[in-house]
Amino acid sequence: MAEAPAGTWVVDLDGVVWLTGTPLPGVGEAVSELRRAGFGVLFVTNNAEPTKAELQARLERAGIPAAPEEILSSADATAGLVRSGDRVLAVGGAGLAEALLARGVERLDPPRTEEGRELAAVPEVAAVAVGLTRAFDFPVLAVAAAAARRCGRLIGTNEDPTHPSPEGLLPGSGALVAAVAVAAELTPVYAGKPHAAMVDLVRQRASRIVAVVGDRPATDGRFAEHLGVPFCHVRSGVLAPGEAVDPPPRFAGDSLLAVVQAALADPGTLDAPIPAG
Repeated sequence: MAEAPAGTWVVDLDGVVWLTGTPLPGVGEAVSELRRAGFGVLFVTNNAEPTKAELQARLERAGIPAAPEEILSSADATAGLVRSGDRVLAVGGAGLAEALLARGVERLDPPRTEEGRELAAVPEVAAVAVGLTRAFDFPVLAVAAAAARRCGRLIGTNEDPTHPSPEGLLPGSGALVAAVAVAAELTPVYAGKPHAAMVDLVRQRASRIVAVVGDRPATDGRFAEHLGVPFCHVRSGVLAPGEAVDPPPRFAGDSLLAVVQAALADPGTLDAPIPAG
């Protein structure tokens, strides 16, 4: 993506721009204000389930036009952790499948077998990749764990334990990865925020990053720390009322629009040095 004159804001999607695809109030206006002020916006999500076209369509419905190069997901980061030509057992949605295909990976779905014979057709693979999917059950768990145990490599798209929705918190990718990791007795490697694979991808897309906006301090806040930029917190309900925000945000608000307007009104605070450790 072209470098914006004022730098680039990295903006989370789930819990910041929308909840399970339903746009949150004011997000289109917030992004428009950033762009009018000369900033670029890079949307970075840990949700590996949707494809790029689906993410673009959701952004469009939220009043936010975005080019494919302005969108990164943990599926992209996961694909970067395997080699072209590798055989990978993929437990996840269409977004993970799309990213692995673009990488030149031979993607395998967990084979379906009759009850009691789940281990009769465990494939030989270079890695097992696990992301958010609603098609996760005991047979999938059994095959994924057995394949991961054999190859010794388990990649999680991200470790977020929950996924925000209008009705509350749903199980996230991290919960599914944890189940496979325990069953396989392996320690997974994670691709998405706040880990190194996603840090590297973002730095490839934008050389001057201004801030990271997110709703999950343990993910987005740590990601901002690894990028060396301020963290801005959108209170979407991931944290319980009164729960401490760690790391402390430079700006916080109940919406992306509130955070953006506060930051644009006080640019000196955003530019202030980040306190050491």
